[in-house]
Amino acid sequence: MRETVTRDMVANPKTHYGDAKAATRHFMTQRITGLINIVFLGFLLFIIVRLGGQDRADMVGVIGNPLIGLPFAVLIAIVAVHMRNGMRDTLEDYVHGRMFSLAMLLNTLFCLLVAVAAIGAIAKLVFWG
Repeated sequence: MRETVTRDMVANPKTHYGDAKAATRHFMTQRITGLINIVFLGFLLFIIVRLGGQDRADMVGVIGNPLIGLPFAVLIAIVAVHMRNGMRDTLEDYVHGRMFSLAMLLNTLFCLLVAVAAIGAIAKLVFWG
């Protein structure tokens, strides 16, 4: 039988509530992906400004360039990881029990679906035009 966790147990630093290594890994992943997103923001703004007012052929030409398309695909993967971790924080606060497991599964699947679809579209432009 599981012990009921109270607010006092969580607030007391002498109780070991949760997994310290997983929490630290989650914290560091969120901060590192956030920093990488800030760095890549300049790259993303360059693409947006470069493609402003252009037609589809110009867009394919810019994103189809491997020096632009491949870093853009990496950016999308990092944003998907950051999105999953950010949503996990919200789910941990508001969803509990079996619903948390289901919500995390759906969150992971959604982020994976978005990343695969976007990276697939970019790979198509880079490798097949």
